Amino acid sequence: MPETAPFARTIAKFGKWLIVYGAGLILVGALAILLPGVATLAATILLGWLFVAAGVIGLIAVFTAGVAAPGYVWELLAALVALIAGALLLANPIAGAVTLTIILAAYLFALGITKVMTALRYRQIVPNAWGLMLFTALVDIALGIVIVAGLAGGAVWLLGLLIGIEFVFTGLALIVAGMNCREAFPSDPAARAG
Repeated sequence: MPETAPFARTIAKFGKWLIVYGAGLILVGALAILLPGVATLAATILLGWLFVAAGVIGLIAVFTAGVAAPGYVWELLAALVALIAGALLLANPIAGAVTLTIILAAYLFALGITKVMTALRYRQIVPNAWGLMLFTALVDIALGIVIVAGLAGGAVWLLGLLIGIEFVFTGLALIVAGMNCREAFPSDPAARAG
């Protein structure tokens, strides 16, 4: 067996959960594609609340630690920035969606690059799944390019649509990877020996 066999067996053990996770992403992605404006506002509002929570927790931690704590001023500033960013997203989620769309472009580029690396690793371990993973990487990079080029038009619905597309393609790749892992390393040792 190749050197990567232990890694592949680990993936195969969770092949069923890759399929379940992929199906869940496809369902959520399809909803985001059907209702992109709702998905955009939901993502913006959720992120706003996460920033508010992070800011509040940060402030509690900073004030509990006290002024003598190392990095007190920087931690205080970080907590305040998180709190203010969250409040701004919640106060005006549409303007926040434009900013988040730009951030999404950067994220999609980074995600695409990491998926290329994952696909290359899958090529050795689960040869039938690597092509789709590479395809989803290229889709992520292409979506990032669309945002940067400004071809899409409106950021209010774009964020939700792009999240939906990314979830659907990643869900498909995970299902294919899960099925191939389960096929390559079945849980029944007799099937593996045959």
